Formats: sequence, C-alpha cells, structure tokens
Amino acid sequence: MAQHSTHPGGASRVRRRALLGTAVLAVLVALAGLAAYVTREGGGPTGTPAPPPSSPTASSSSAPPSGPHTRPRDLPVPPKTHDPIKYGKAAAAALWSYDTRAYSQPELHKALRGWLTTESKYADPASVDKVVPSPVLWKEMASNKQLATAKINEGHFPHAFAQALQDDPGAITQAYVYAVTVSGKQSIAWKGSPAGGAESRSTTLAVQCRPDRPCALVGVMPSVAP
Repeated sequence: MAQHSTHPGGASRVRRRALLGTAVLAVLVALAGLAAYVTREGGGPTGTPAPPPSSPTASSSSAPPSGPHTRPRDLPVPPKTHDPIKYGKAAAAALWSYDTRAYSQPELHKALRGWLTTESKYADPASVDKVVPSPVLWKEMASNKQLATAKINEGHFPHAFAQALQDDPGAITQAYVYAVTVSGKQSIAWKGSPAGGAESRSTTLAVQCRPDRPCALVGVMPSVAP
C-alpha cells in the first residue's frame, strides 16, 4: 500500500511524477500501473533486492546461470546507446546486481543514480533508490560476502505501449520516454555457498531516448507490463 510522504520533498516528487505522466500519458495510458507510477508517494518496485542468506528468497539451484551479463565486481556504468530496449536490458542487469565484497552501499547508490536522466522533471530517483539495499541490510549482506549477478533473457516494448506508439507515433516526441519490459534471472551467492540460488526476475522500466543524446533511465515501474 502506498505511503503518504510526511517530509517537504514529497510534494516535489509528486509534481515530478505528474509532469512525467503528462508527457507520456498519450503513449502509456494503456499500461496497467501507470497511474500508480505517476501518483504514488511510496511503494517498492519490482526489482527489490534479495535479502541476506539468513532468510533467502531465491530458490535453490546447483549453480547460477551460465554467462551472466554483469561482472559483479564492477560498479554499473550505463551504455552509450540510442536503443531503448538495449538500454533497458542493461539497466535491469545493473539493478539486479551487486557485490558487497567490492564496494560500499553508498558507492552502488551513487552509481545507479548516474543512470538517471538529467531532466529532473522526468527522473524518478526514488524508484531507483528503493532497489538499493538499505545501509542496515547491506551491512548484514556484507558480513556474508553476498553478491548477485544477472542474466538477461529478453527485453521488449509492452504490447499496449507498442500498439499506442503504432497508432500515434508522434505522441512520444515531447519526452521521448519508452516503456521497456525486461525478463531474466538473478543469481545470488554468499560465503559458504558459492553456488547460491537463482530466481527469475521481470521489470518494466521507463527509458528516455532523445534523438540527440544517449538513452537514460527515467524510473522503475511499480508493476510489470506484458
């Protein structure tokens, strides 16, 4: 259930999301969960990180998936691309990956913030912040040397988004924000359990790709659009 903000920054976040909704509503109106995205003041995204191994949610697996698309020791760096699906897949991999052995929680938080569009009226940093483990959780995870890697299976425009874009291609030309749904698998390992466990993941991201600059992340949708 959404939480009402009690601090001054809450109102500005609501206005920012309202502006985002105005800019892309014509294209995203058919997406379930859009209204919640542009009006919510709380609530977690679909990419919530896994808890420490003391209470794992990942299903047991003999080994993590082969060929992960992320190298856990590296902080995530956004690709220079004008392809929203390619960018969305890279962003999902970044959001599903971490390595408590290699860097701190603030370093990961700063790195993921660097994926956001510099257009503040569209960016939703709160939706990205919720994907990063809290300092308290990170400390517990770090004590177990926990890490996660991501393997991306596919990315696509949600059906409703693609149909709306086909019906009115010009509707996106104000904000150039695209909806991208990504699916894959997150593998988790920790001290004493290098094989760890794995679980399937899916998320829908809002990605901005203006013609004159590389793509950037707008935010994480609160629900997955097929």
